[in-house]
Amino acid sequence: MATTGLYAQTAKKAVKKAAAAMVKDIDYPSYGGNKAGNRYMPATQINKKNVKDLQVAWTYDSGDNTGGRGNDWQYQPIVVKGVMYVVTPRSKLVALDAATGKQIWIFDPTVTGKRPGGPTRGVTYWEKGDDKRIIVNYGFVIFEVNAATGEWIKSFGEDGLADIHIGLKDNEVWGADPQKWGMRNTSPGAVYKDVYVVGSSMSEGQDAPPGYIQAFNVITGKLLWVFHTIPLPGEYGYSTWGPDSYKKIGAANDWTGFVVDDKRGIVYASTGSASVDFYGAIRPGQNLFANCIIAFDAKTGKRLWHFQTIHHDMWDRDLVCPGNLVTIMHNGKKIDAIAQATKDGLLFILDRVTGRPVFPVKETPVPTTPALPGEHPSPTQPIPVLPKPYSMQELTEATITDRTPEAHAYVLERYNNSLHVSGASKYMPPSEKGTLYFGFGGGAEWGGTAVDPKGIIYINSNNMLWWQFMVDVAKRDALAAATPGSTLFNANCASCHGSNGGGANNGDGAQPYPVLTDVGSRLTRVQISTLMETGRARMPSFANVPKADRDLIIDFLLHTEKNVPAASANVRRQTTPYSPAFQSNGTRQFRDQEGYPAMKAPWGTLNAINMNTGQYLWQVPLGYYPKLADHTTGTENHGGAVVTGGGLLFIAATDDENLRAFDTKNGKVIWQYQLPAGGFATPASYMVNGKQYVSIVCGGGRYGLPSGGKLLTFALPDKQ
Repeated sequence: MATTGLYAQTAKKAVKKAAAAMVKDIDYPSYGGNKAGNRYMPATQINKKNVKDLQVAWTYDSGDNTGGRGNDWQYQPIVVKGVMYVVTPRSKLVALDAATGKQIWIFDPTVTGKRPGGPTRGVTYWEKGDDKRIIVNYGFVIFEVNAATGEWIKSFGEDGLADIHIGLKDNEVWGADPQKWGMRNTSPGAVYKDVYVVGSSMSEGQDAPPGYIQAFNVITGKLLWVFHTIPLPGEYGYSTWGPDSYKKIGAANDWTGFVVDDKRGIVYASTGSASVDFYGAIRPGQNLFANCIIAFDAKTGKRLWHFQTIHHDMWDRDLVCPGNLVTIMHNGKKIDAIAQATKDGLLFILDRVTGRPVFPVKETPVPTTPALPGEHPSPTQPIPVLPKPYSMQELTEATITDRTPEAHAYVLERYNNSLHVSGASKYMPPSEKGTLYFGFGGGAEWGGTAVDPKGIIYINSNNMLWWQFMVDVAKRDALAAATPGSTLFNANCASCHGSNGGGANNGDGAQPYPVLTDVGSRLTRVQISTLMETGRARMPSFANVPKADRDLIIDFLLHTEKNVPAASANVRRQTTPYSPAFQSNGTRQFRDQEGYPAMKAPWGTLNAINMNTGQYLWQVPLGYYPKLADHTTGTENHGGAVVTGGGLLFIAATDDENLRAFDTKNGKVIWQYQLPAGGFATPASYMVNGKQYVSIVCGGGRYGLPSGGKLLTFALPDKQ
């Protein structure tokens, strides 16, 4: 018996020793924390009791702060075996010692001969034996480097590059000259064994190519499969479009990234809206597979199931973040599920094997009039019964701001002079008069959601009202004193920047895209030319536009264009497969005369939802405006959260430039830190040598705030 007891004690010590070794290092190896996208880290070293002692452990200065505005650094670091991999604001790939921040190697992708095409939100790590690689999406190409040395792996693809235009080859129109069209990829792909699944990003305007989903072999760069998100003749879903839509319509792309069920070999995509944003005359029907959660066999690309969250999207309601793979208990049954948050404040929870909703989803009647000529609004839209929406859904006079009597009067006058349906503004069709609606810029955003093992999902959300204007293209061009440059600008740029660069015609307030009538006071000709070629932040690359046309647009913007009649100036419009009769004339946030949101607060929230029951645990304001000195308002927020086993949620995202730690039990802020620039990204947490860290990039560049180029990493002080 004594021998048995001694053996038991020795075994217990071995188990404890093994457990201690297991927590010595905990990686954060994927965009979203793991392949399930849960942004969860199990370490408990930093917890509710000691988070007050958190301090900066090390700082990495990328040296890529451009100054002023515009970095929009959105990167989420990954950490593998004590090494952190970071992409700087100017797209340099850097390996750092995750414990000290010391640089191990740096790779400048300009040696590839290509140029970036917008922010890089993350990279992908892959290994097989001694072969360890970092896979990077860079503009419209994919390249790989050796994870240990930073050397470019030129055996991948053709001369070290794989071009995502290759997937267009099956389309008789878009595939005739695929590199003519503007494509890029800002979010990382996902790996399953030797398969790298990748999406794309494009303008969603008339020159947007189809956003097919593709898979490449990780080692060779060879194209393995393509899924046509806008089906070709004979393919499933083709009947949900017009007969020639696939020849003229683009987008329906996954620009947010993917999640993977490694056990089942399933990859899940979350797609965006189809072109042309806000006007779907050429695409009657539900438009599969735009605005869909899609489950694929990762090896073959075979569609296993799909679920559409918006039918015939007329509001640019992309699925803006990947889903989360979770396991929940529902009605006493364990369910492997996928949870998908949306930019209009809905949470769909589906069985990840079958695609069937866990909670009922009702096809709900919505307004279909007044609609623009030729439009085909869907008479119903899918709305989950549970969970209830996490962002504002109904527009009524009672919901507009009462911050001050002056603000209320200002907003009320504009409210009364726009199209809206009380209680149904989300689904009002776009109009020339101007339509007020929710769901263009949050609910949820690209920062994504976080989930803990108990099935609690944490979503940061925006309550922002938008004013959307459409313009009759023929009337606009007939009335305008058109020149070649102005015509080309309106064909390519007005959907974001408004006709002739003047923004939307709704008065004051912030907007997501800058007015360009005075752009010459901010940027030189060379800077504008570079920006049009490479893209930046939300602006896609316009390298697909012929250089001569881009030069004419720049002449127009800088007021150096000769006043030449534009009788033959529709060159760019004629080279696109489709020219819409109506075009967006600008989408702007609806704000009061002092620039604050037009709705009653809170304007930004953080939400905790129990997915086992569909019920909320809490909802709290996120952020504040220092000038108002009111911590109950919340602010607009962009960036995500990471949750830890210590009962903490870390998030920045707000324009007050603070990183905060929330108590996951009740939503109370128990620590915060003023960052050197806005942290409009998602933090990462990891352990190296038994020490837990929290890292975030500070890029700023939003809401009129200055840009930054530093990464801050926090930890508890060493014990004395």
